[in-house]
Amino acid sequence: MIEGIPLPATDDPLDAPYWEAARRGELVVQSCAGCRRLRFPPRPMCPWCQSFDHGWRPMAGTGRIWSFVAPHPPLLPSFASIAPYNVIIVALDEDPTIRMVGNLVPRLGAEINEIDPATIKIGARVRAVFERVSDDVALARWVAA
Repeated sequence: MIEGIPLPATDDPLDAPYWEAARRGELVVQSCAGCRRLRFPPRPMCPWCQSFDHGWRPMAGTGRIWSFVAPHPPLLPSFASIAPYNVIIVALDEDPTIRMVGNLVPRLGAEINEIDPATIKIGARVRAVFERVSDDVALARWVAA
């Protein structure tokens, strides 16, 4: 576990349903009630039809690595001691235009620097797992599918 990691606020009504689902180990994405298109990150208004009505749709939690980076120092102090580590962008199977950021790990509970970034392949299949990092925050991590 990374000590002193900056954590997101989970009580904003705009994205609270995402964080609630993450704590249950589920991946959800905001869905427009007007045109039914998915959107992430969550927004108050649909960028396509301008509807303010929305819901949350469960996702399979699977996708492909669309891009990745290996951050190196200088970094935030919480991350400097574990660098280099990976940060991946995943295109979801349900809608590849929905892209989520996370870390590729070999298994749930593993450190984010356990996979050598040189071994990561664009297009590799992954699935979401959720690591509880505090009482109210579970972060999406990705493992090979």
